[in-house]
Amino acid sequence: MAKAARRVTSADVARAVGVSRTTVSFVLNDRPGQSIPEETRRRVLEAAQRLGYRPHAPARALAAGRSDIVLLSLHSMTQGPTVTSVVEGLAAALAARRLTLVLHLGGEGTRPLPDVCAAVAASAVLGLEPFDAATSAALYEAGADVVLPTETDSLADYQREVGRLQAEHLIARGHGRIGYATPGIALAEPIANERLRGVGQACAAAGLAPPVVLTVDLEADSAARAVAGWRQEGVSAVCAYSDEVAVAVLAGLRERGLAAPDDLAVVGVEDMPTARLAGPPLTTVAFDSHALGRELADAVLEALEGRRYGLAADARHFRLIPRSST
Repeated sequence: MAKAARRVTSADVARAVGVSRTTVSFVLNDRPGQSIPEETRRRVLEAAQRLGYRPHAPARALAAGRSDIVLLSLHSMTQGPTVTSVVEGLAAALAARRLTLVLHLGGEGTRPLPDVCAAVAASAVLGLEPFDAATSAALYEAGADVVLPTETDSLADYQREVGRLQAEHLIARGHGRIGYATPGIALAEPIANERLRGVGQACAAAGLAPPVVLTVDLEADSAARAVAGWRQEGVSAVCAYSDEVAVAVLAGLRERGLAAPDDLAVVGVEDMPTARLAGPPLTTVAFDSHALGRELADAVLEALEGRRYGLAADARHFRLIPRSST
């Protein structure tokens, strides 16, 4: 068996260029405050690329006092096009800052997050929902310098803005009794509840009664029962937790021989590709998930540098896409 090629080091780059390892380190780590001639910088970068040099993570962590690893914790059930887009935006923004995103999918039978944090020597740990106090403490004990968001620093504003936009659209269309379709999944409750709060706030601001909340599983029978319940309560329009749940509500209408928007208007969230193919095409709330990823990256960098950071919903990131379902 052929012996594996030896890893290229900064010493190899230094020999190839004829400069010191310190100079190579300054160039490759983009150290500020160093007066390296532009020609030398160019030769170092070209040699590193030609030789196939890759930074040695433990050595970089030792020199910097922390690793360049940012650990993102997601539960497997949260995967979808919006979350994927957030992760893509976050990964790209972190890479531009010389940080590396590592994804941990939680769930039954998976390794505890603090153990993973310690194993990869993560400097920062991120989630799309707040970590409770016990988990935050365990992550800091595992070596993390930054844990975001915490119970006092949540992303709830983003979710409430989604619900507010849904309800305001329906209210502007003349609907005076609003329903809310929540999924029958316990793990979705934190996000669903925040979106529901946004719907409730919009209803209260318009002088309307609180929304009528019913659970809709991704089954036509479940959705049909919910449709019947809403009609009994005089509900004329429904804000759904997601596009998937909204499509289920449309199926429930068909089961009852009814249709949107005449019998019940329906608005979803995420603008999934299937939303425009639904029958009828689904009105939905879309948001710039790449922008959210960039904001998370900014918050991580600011927190790692000991600066104050902010995580607040920006109305410019959200837009309602009206279609035939409302």
